[in-house]
Amino acid sequence: MSNNVTGFLSVLREKSENALAARSDDKKVVIQVGSATCEHAAGSMDVLDELRKHVKSSGRSDISFRTTGCTGRCSKEPIVSVLVPGQAPVKYEQVNREIAHKIFDSHVQNQTPLVEHALDHSLDEETVKNKLVSEDPVSKNFLNLYGDVPFFNLQNRIAMRNSGVLNPDSLEEYVHLDGFKALAACLSKGDPQWIINEILKSKIRGRGGGGFPTGKKWQMIAGQPEKIRYIICNGDEGDPGAFMDRGMLESDPFNIVEGMIIGAYAIGAVRGFYYIRAEYPLAIKRIQNAINLCRENGLLGENIMDSGWSFDLEIRLGAGAFVCGEETGLIRSIEGKRGQPKVRPPYPAVKGLWGKPTIINNVETFANITSIINFSGEWFASVGTEASGGTKVFALAGKVKHTGLVEVPLGTPIKDVVFKIGGGVFEDRELKAVQTGGPAGGFIPASQIDMEVDFEPLAKAGSIMGSGGMIVLSDEDCMVDLAKFYLSFTADESCGKCTPCREGTTRMLEILNKITRGEAEVADLDKLERLARLCQQSSLCGLGRAAPNPIISAIKHFRDEYVEHIVDKKCRSKKCVALVRYEINPEKCIGCTVCIRKCPVECIRGARKEAHVIDQRQCAKCGQCYEACRFDAVERM
Repeated sequence: MSNNVTGFLSVLREKSENALAARSDDKKVVIQVGSATCEHAAGSMDVLDELRKHVKSSGRSDISFRTTGCTGRCSKEPIVSVLVPGQAPVKYEQVNREIAHKIFDSHVQNQTPLVEHALDHSLDEETVKNKLVSEDPVSKNFLNLYGDVPFFNLQNRIAMRNSGVLNPDSLEEYVHLDGFKALAACLSKGDPQWIINEILKSKIRGRGGGGFPTGKKWQMIAGQPEKIRYIICNGDEGDPGAFMDRGMLESDPFNIVEGMIIGAYAIGAVRGFYYIRAEYPLAIKRIQNAINLCRENGLLGENIMDSGWSFDLEIRLGAGAFVCGEETGLIRSIEGKRGQPKVRPPYPAVKGLWGKPTIINNVETFANITSIINFSGEWFASVGTEASGGTKVFALAGKVKHTGLVEVPLGTPIKDVVFKIGGGVFEDRELKAVQTGGPAGGFIPASQIDMEVDFEPLAKAGSIMGSGGMIVLSDEDCMVDLAKFYLSFTADESCGKCTPCREGTTRMLEILNKITRGEAEVADLDKLERLARLCQQSSLCGLGRAAPNPIISAIKHFRDEYVEHIVDKKCRSKKCVALVRYEINPEKCIGCTVCIRKCPVECIRGARKEAHVIDQRQCAKCGQCYEACRFDAVERM
């Protein structure tokens, strides 16, 4: 079998190299434009259209276009790269049609890069003269292209090593970057246990939130007597502010497919499923394209890579229910049933899809498998911490200067992610907290941001790693209002099967609403904590048990804000509308009457050129007067 697989891979590589050589991109000016959901939303297709028009009108035949996935530098999109043979690549940020016109005239036509539009101001004379060379064996292709940008060169790219580098729809480009080398190595060995041993050595833990060791999970199913087994990729990314899975599915689909095939071979699965939320149409399209091309080229289906082993994949769409991110709820959804969790044990590894042993891992877990096989489990374990190997991808968002997808080794301090990679708090305001783990996570106060990003430290602080959401909060944010936001999400998404989650989240939300309206008493805070602990201890599934985390961590670290809302009836961040009061400072008011004209409820009194007064009994607290006043006479209390 080894010779057959090796020969198959050689033929596949030769075919791919010939296809790439026919393009002659190494002799052409290559214009690279991002093509992902975030890039499209920023206008990248308009930019691509504009550049194509310029190339067509110029009559030049030595210019080639290349589309890539998301680089992760989301707030600077659309990103356009210009690669001139023999020169360092130049990246441009927030490109529109006008800037595209300038790029073509100045850089493409006259070899003069536009310094003022360079991505993160990375362009300098030295960079233009010298081509960057990275010795990193995994992310060298990415760093050679983007390594001059501080946002990227402080990261370790493993799961996202090809994102922003290759065309997501090109099998040839993926094979050129050692694609399916890992699968060939596994099939040549002919020993599924060897794969599981490498995964165990890597210390990789599930990246979907639970953090269960992946190798142990695969080992559990490998020992089952049942021969019919299934493998599932969980792409049902439902956390608000999380977009890691979408980025990887859209930007490097063949890597996820290869990781799943390797996992299937390791556990003896006969069939695999992608469970992707229907709101990700581009991710679905690219994974389906990758599956189709793999089938056409003998990488899926019967007799994979001439090894004698057969396996196939298909996509199932999620309808957007947050609870289907939980393993047993997801399985029921694939079976065509209502997505509700089941009592465990038995665990899916023993009795899962259609009653057969089933392994479920999320997108990021599968994205790491090929690197573990290619570079060894020991290498992967050396990247992370003593307890957890590898890197973690975070969706960095909120009040931070540089938002986007960030991949760092486990054990990296939160402070480094926020301030070194993220550039610090937006508008240089004071950092208040960092929220991790989405609706099931918690708040890490600014005093603890030296904490390492790892499963155990976050759990001790009352939060979780989750799928990778990381929201930066400033002194403008209200912790009570944020806890209410996350709880309203989980209460709405509760499947309703168990009473602690169904009723507990609803009652907790009622108390939070009372607090933000200024109607609560101190005793309500004790009730809120008791309910949160009860829900945490007695809910059926992990989602219900984690739902109170934002409340518990917020009360633990920011109890004074809760007390202030209840006792003083004030919201220091001015986010709780019912606790906000608008008053007019008579020393600043010149009686221009602008606020009177803007007030929708006519609660402002006063003659022209005299100080006005707001009737607090009628005030709707809409803030129109505050926004309209040009003399800062209206004060928000």
